[in-house]
Amino acid sequence: MNYGARLALAGLGLLLSACQMVGPDYRLPKDAALQRQDLQGALSAKGANVVSAPVPADWWRLYQDPRLDQLVQQALASNTDLRVAAANLARARAQVDEAQAAGGWSGGVKAGVERLQESGEAFLLPEKVPVANVGNLSISTSYQFDLFGTLQRGIEAAQANADATQAAADTARITLVADVVRAYTQVCAANEEREIAEHSLSLQAQSTELTQRLRDAGRGDETQVTRSQTQFKSLRAELPRYEAARQSGLFRLSMLLARPVDQLPAGTSSCAELPHIAQLLPVGDGAALLKRRPDVRQAERQLAAATARIGVATGALYPDISIGATVGTVGILDNLGKPSTNRWGFGPLISWTVPANGARERIHEAEAASQGALAHFDGVVLNAIRETQTGLAQYSAQLQRREALADAEQSAQRAADQTHRFFQAGRASFLADLQATRTYTDMRAQLAAANTQVAMSQIDLFLALGGGWESGRTQASQPIKP
Repeated sequence: MNYGARLALAGLGLLLSACQMVGPDYRLPKDAALQRQDLQGALSAKGANVVSAPVPADWWRLYQDPRLDQLVQQALASNTDLRVAAANLARARAQVDEAQAAGGWSGGVKAGVERLQESGEAFLLPEKVPVANVGNLSISTSYQFDLFGTLQRGIEAAQANADATQAAADTARITLVADVVRAYTQVCAANEEREIAEHSLSLQAQSTELTQRLRDAGRGDETQVTRSQTQFKSLRAELPRYEAARQSGLFRLSMLLARPVDQLPAGTSSCAELPHIAQLLPVGDGAALLKRRPDVRQAERQLAAATARIGVATGALYPDISIGATVGTVGILDNLGKPSTNRWGFGPLISWTVPANGARERIHEAEAASQGALAHFDGVVLNAIRETQTGLAQYSAQLQRREALADAEQSAQRAADQTHRFFQAGRASFLADLQATRTYTDMRAQLAAANTQVAMSQIDLFLALGGGWESGRTQASQPIKP
């Protein structure tokens, strides 16, 4: 081996021995909001009619409603948002494969034939070189060393981005489930409240008729009749609102399931009983919540990807080093393959672009992006805590309001029963009996609306807790590591 080859190999060995990873290694910052115990402790379930049990993966099954289970499963199988999320995830995983395929071994084959007039002076010849048919056939291979870890940082960035995309798909799943349960609840609530409203309207019609009879008999005046008619018309004007709410819920389900309304599961449009959970809601604990919510995992993985991109940008300051070999034959077409036309080569190649034209500025840009990703991550964590605290507070308040209305509804029922017995005994008028019954019906309507608000609060709370994505995953999610 000659001196030049030895020197090249020695230099290559020196570079290989000095290799190191560019850019910072990713670690979850100690001052990140996710690491703060005081924030995790703020998610207290005390006094909110909930229990600190693990949130079930299929939380909607707590309703024990087979029709609702069927709606959710059909939505998970055909929803367009989930199809988009699946396509985005496939694209992100392909980008990981692309990053892993970068560097390392590569090869190629080159072949060509041309009618060529070479310049004589290019070969230091005074005379003209004859025109000839020249052929070129070569096979080359090379291996690019990831000497400074630039390619590895690219792989880390692509993998973190794929993890973030998976978390986004999980978010789409839990949002879809919540939307399906909410739309189904809206249909059931609209049917139930419409039934109560129609009963109240019927009672008001009887009251109006009685008021007219009393006026005709000289025991009332026109003002009472007008007031009663106005109340009847006001109640009748409310009926289209319930039908519109019912239709809106059905159309929402149609969109979520990607099928016409008449192809929804049997009984969906006529559901008249709210889905309810006959147990305390399981909400887990604060630390588990923040690691379970997909949007928190997505923001943390975006931070990891931004950190890895600092290394990718830093790698542009260093040379690319590879070693390769070429075997081929070049010459007049008739002489290809003869010893005089054969050629081969082997050796290292160093390619280095002087760090200019914004190379260092791109590093600063990547560092700033990482700081922005950290701020976004903290914001997502704080928002998750806010949503959960708000959901717990609203759910507790709605339960208290429902309990108060239930007590009032029972009182109104007792009053209506007493008044009706008095009427039967001749101690109260028919009008008083109707008014007491109408008051009871009004309280029923308020209680039904309160039950709807409790049901919607339950859905919002489960959505804030981030439950429902686990059963849709083919493999376990990587936990957030400090």
